[in-house]
Amino acid sequence: MTDGEVLVLGGGAAGLAAANTARRAGMRVTLVSEGAPGGDCTFTGCVPSKTLIEAAEAGLSFSGAMTRVRRTVSRVAATEDEDVLRSDGIDVVRGRARFVAERTVEVDGHRRSARRVVLATGGRPAVPPVPGLGELAYLTTDTVFDLMDPPTSLVVLGGGPVGCELAQALARLGVGVTLVEQAPRLLPGMDPDASDVLARVLRSDGVRLRTGAPVREVRSSDGKALVELADGEVVRAERLLVATGRRPNTEGLGLDAVGVRTDRRGHVLVDRHMATTARGVSAAGDVTGVFGHTHAAYAMGRVAVLAGTRRTRRPAFEPDSVPRVVFTNPEVATVGRVEHELADTAARAAYLPMSEVDRAVTADAEAGFVKLFAGPRGPLGHLGGGRVLGASIVAPRAGEMIHEPALAMRTGMFAGRLAQTVHAYPSWSMAVQRTAAQFVGTHGGRTARPVAVG
Repeated sequence: MTDGEVLVLGGGAAGLAAANTARRAGMRVTLVSEGAPGGDCTFTGCVPSKTLIEAAEAGLSFSGAMTRVRRTVSRVAATEDEDVLRSDGIDVVRGRARFVAERTVEVDGHRRSARRVVLATGGRPAVPPVPGLGELAYLTTDTVFDLMDPPTSLVVLGGGPVGCELAQALARLGVGVTLVEQAPRLLPGMDPDASDVLARVLRSDGVRLRTGAPVREVRSSDGKALVELADGEVVRAERLLVATGRRPNTEGLGLDAVGVRTDRRGHVLVDRHMATTARGVSAAGDVTGVFGHTHAAYAMGRVAVLAGTRRTRRPAFEPDSVPRVVFTNPEVATVGRVEHELADTAARAAYLPMSEVDRAVTADAEAGFVKLFAGPRGPLGHLGGGRVLGASIVAPRAGEMIHEPALAMRTGMFAGRLAQTVHAYPSWSMAVQRTAAQFVGTHGGRTARPVAVG
């Protein structure tokens, strides 16, 4: 039995954040990780995928891009490996943990306990129940970066953020890509106008799109993958990549034995302070299903530790002001609510196409837009432009531009403050300033309009 103050299960972004936060607070920490510290983000997610995207943008060959991916993964992994963690005072144990008693787990026959346990076991690729898929040697986001040679053709199942990113990058590396999405549009959880822009761009990159196309079955013939769609079309390709989301790693953890409840999909139920239904146990990251992005997992990991050790002023994870970014080119970024999600009839929307932004014109990158949404601020109404409710941006630097609206939401800033702040010319962020100006008057012939509720 090894006793400590904080026991973290999982070495991904959430687990690392929890462990480092606890250690900086002077607590004794044990981190149990089944795989190498760094988790999915470092080895199969953000780091390799964004490296692949940049390599494709730079015009590298497929082999050159994959070489850069492996080199980058190694470099990043070296900054958070076991030696680094131990040098920071974190006890690292490799193995799979299982709860055997309250705030006590067993790892390879040894029991470890702590005053507080943080569940951060992450997730893995979700594989849809498509007939025949189990008989095929398909790729997932866990295995696609192991490719040494480029396939001549590839079918990507899933038109969400990961599917779109990989489809574009691989197409730019010379692979013939068909992207299949069962929803009527790409990025079904984001702004419909963003979906339209991205669809046009992907087609111009040579990606063949099949939206509104559920898969009926998958089979193999002559060494090729055959994907039969519900309308009878059969898409044939050398390889098949499944990018249809993720599922939580909660099996075999003994959660029932200690009263940690999960939802029907297996996600651990938590409150806004990341506390689970079991005393002394918190959870963070993909295992919760609250917000499936690395930066959110990191924030949740910090909250899970700090909220669990404070009786007053307990921090909470507030997903409304956390941005989401799809790293295609152009990038797609959102924060808060998009227009079709707003129920406030007094809310207003401001819109600016990138074709009216000088920086976009100079870069010959006019596809995209900025949308800001603002609502009345209590008794002050729309004074000062009201309060920012959300934003949707499609632009080459949308992932950077989204942080101004995110900050405005986090701090309760008047929308007009974004317009008052002097922005450098000609920068991409001037588009945010000019859009926000529409909430306090007419700017460039444009004025904020009422949102289309419903």
